[in-house]
Amino acid sequence: MTLAVCHSRALNGLHAPQVSVEVHLSNGLPSFTLVGLPDTEVRESRERVRAALLQSGFDFPARRITVSLAPADLPKASGRFDLPLAVALLAAAGQLPTAVLAGYELAGELSLCGELRAVRGALAMVSAARDSGRTFILPRASAIEAALVPGVQVLAADTLAEVCAHLSGACELERVSLSRPTVIDTVYPDLAEVRGQGRAKLALELAAAGGHSLLLQGPPGTGKSMLAARLPGILPSMTADEAIESASVQSLGSQGFDMSRWRVRPYRSPHHTASAVAMVGGGSDPRPGEISLAHRGVLFLDELPEFDRRVLEVLREPLESGEIHISRAARQVCYPARFQLLAAMNPCPCGYLGHPRTACRCTPEQVLRYRAKISGPLLDRFDLMVEVGCLSLAELQALPDGASSAAVRERVIAARERQWQRQGCINAELSAAALSEVCALPQAEQAALNLMLEKLDLSARAYFRVLRVARTLADLSGDACPTRAQLLQAIQFRRGLANFGSS
Repeated sequence: MTLAVCHSRALNGLHAPQVSVEVHLSNGLPSFTLVGLPDTEVRESRERVRAALLQSGFDFPARRITVSLAPADLPKASGRFDLPLAVALLAAAGQLPTAVLAGYELAGELSLCGELRAVRGALAMVSAARDSGRTFILPRASAIEAALVPGVQVLAADTLAEVCAHLSGACELERVSLSRPTVIDTVYPDLAEVRGQGRAKLALELAAAGGHSLLLQGPPGTGKSMLAARLPGILPSMTADEAIESASVQSLGSQGFDMSRWRVRPYRSPHHTASAVAMVGGGSDPRPGEISLAHRGVLFLDELPEFDRRVLEVLREPLESGEIHISRAARQVCYPARFQLLAAMNPCPCGYLGHPRTACRCTPEQVLRYRAKISGPLLDRFDLMVEVGCLSLAELQALPDGASSAAVRERVIAARERQWQRQGCINAELSAAALSEVCALPQAEQAALNLMLEKLDLSARAYFRVLRVARTLADLSGDACPTRAQLLQAIQFRRGLANFGSS
């Protein structure tokens, strides 16, 4: 046989289109030609495959070798094509049966001694192969991760020789069973350790219960970062579908997916020097950025005005759509980015505006210039804003008086359960049409709400965000409809945003 075809997968964001690795042997001077838009890593596979075959005890054919990666217009990257290329080459040379290749998909990088190395994006590849009906062969490290996807038979291999022995019928590869990791109770800082700050704690509970975005503002040392670090501890674990989505994105990152983080919501806190590409993703082979790595979790931006304004502006569209589209000359990819935004900032450049004991050194112009680094459209996308004030010495020395993270988490889980049973999503993801159904107000409450909103001159987006927050307050209290007091409380969480530009 001089022609053999082996199936594999490329990566284009979270999509993994099928790639046919076609190998043809012909007479002529020995050569190795690789076509089909391979990048440098794929072109270098010629030398890895040659050494791996020889070290594994196979003969490398001294013939004219032509390898085509089809479709030809799809860019191919990384070393995942090493294993299917080596197997197809052996089949074309008659050292492996070709008939069995149609029932398998393979991916794996080869070392020079024939061992298999893990590949990036195993979850995405196996998820895409679910409808193909083929068995997927992967390096063992990648196979354990890929087994999280139901409905696909995944085989684990350590070396090229093991794969060839399985395909020839000499021995069977180990099948990796669908075994979801045990959800590990991650230890988070306790919310009860935060002294005072009752309003900020309520806002944190609201944000967790409804998935709302939250901005904390206050002088240095008032506990903004301390509060933010406790948000993951009151969030519920992810559902199985959310966990698969999050793990698939994590597997595409440079650090891969950590199995010990199964169903643990991601918490990303990039430094304020992060670039726009680091935030949204990109590169010649586009990788997910911080907003995608925080998918179904929390993105915390400390010292918000210190971020470059262009970096902050790229957050606006993903906050609304829940996804990010990255366009490059060679390819366009789309990553999910449904994250919960949590931010903290000082009230002025020196940080002490409104401080009871330390005088502010900033002029009104400096304060306005500092706050102008955050645009109105971005501020409008925050649901909640809280002033985190200074505590007195007596408050600092008092015993903890708030609820623990465990108690708050129970209330958050109960509120989210009400939301899922009522509308199939959390309140922050409600569309305007769905919100009008689940938050239909009596005539008196609606009239009072309209009057208060007209005084604040809020935008249409802010109107719906106020309703979502009021709906979450009602869910925490177990009420069927938001009361007038809850509507007023939701508006109070927006007043700081309405007055943000004034000093």
